Amino acid sequence: MARFSKNSTVLCFWVVIVFVISSASASTRLRKFDHPTKGDGTLNFLVIGDWGRRGTFNQSHVAHQMGRIGEKLNIDFVLSTGDNFYDNGLTGIHDPNFVESFTDIYTAKSLQKQWYSVLGNHDYRGNVEAQLSPYLRKLDSRWLCLRSFIVNAEIAEIFMVDTTPFVQDYFTNPKDHTYDWRGVITPNIYTANVLKELEKALSESTARWKIVLGHHAIRSVGHHGDTQPLVDRLLPMLRAYNVDFYMNGHDHCLEHISDTESPMHFLVSGAGSKAWRGDVKGLNREDVHFFHDGQGFMSVQLTPTEAEIQYYDVFGSVLHRWNKSKLLLHSAI
Repeated sequence: MARFSKNSTVLCFWVVIVFVISSASASTRLRKFDHPTKGDGTLNFLVIGDWGRRGTFNQSHVAHQMGRIGEKLNIDFVLSTGDNFYDNGLTGIHDPNFVESFTDIYTAKSLQKQWYSVLGNHDYRGNVEAQLSPYLRKLDSRWLCLRSFIVNAEIAEIFMVDTTPFVQDYFTNPKDHTYDWRGVITPNIYTANVLKELEKALSESTARWKIVLGHHAIRSVGHHGDTQPLVDRLLPMLRAYNVDFYMNGHDHCLEHISDTESPMHFLVSGAGSKAWRGDVKGLNREDVHFFHDGQGFMSVQLTPTEAEIQYYDVFGSVLHRWNKSKLLLHSAI
């Protein structure tokens, strides 16, 4: 029988370590998906989060209004801020919850566009690999969910970030929940690589509008409030690279908060179904421009120089509307 020397054992150990670190790094590479603007160079889309409840808790009513607004704005795609399927994600690729909470709910013609989705903490309580599986795209071609990736929409780049592994409590204090951490390896390595790849992508971006989207809030006056690990680790990067908007769900409400140290705005759209939490804090702050503790969604209309954001309630009424302008810089001749 062959015997391994002590040096061989040590070498094998370090090979395994390098492989694990390399695998963690490779798993966070930001894939880029190109999505063209309209012929006139404009871009319109909807943002929805925390929705998948088989139509209950007014999910179907929100979906109906999304279809109406989507047709009016001639939207190009839909962004999902996570917690796509309740209460505990999907059990597998054949889980009927996918069809019953997605395909059978968002049936309007205007919503038959690409849906770009990130994972939320509730999604991590199920079979994460199922939501990421190409099999679901065969069931419904609209569905595209990855951990972290980029949507390159010409005038805008949207950086989709997997924020759940940044929250240590899910690892150290899971309570009675079981999380599927396959693909995450160790959270410190995983999140460090996410930030590394995001910074590289932001530094290389030449888009007129830079949008970062994750499940957890950086700033929120809702039930969950600020996510401190994102405040500490992600926010400085967003400021440094002149990100225009950070969009998220997690809190089941609609919010618009401005950053106190940069021109960036925090836009919460996590009201796709169950809402009316009731525990709000900080509404009198000067940086809080809008808060709605109820179901609804958000629309974004972009041109090279203008952004118009609108928030809608479960009846499709506009609750809040605001604009942000940019100067059109011309190249020197």
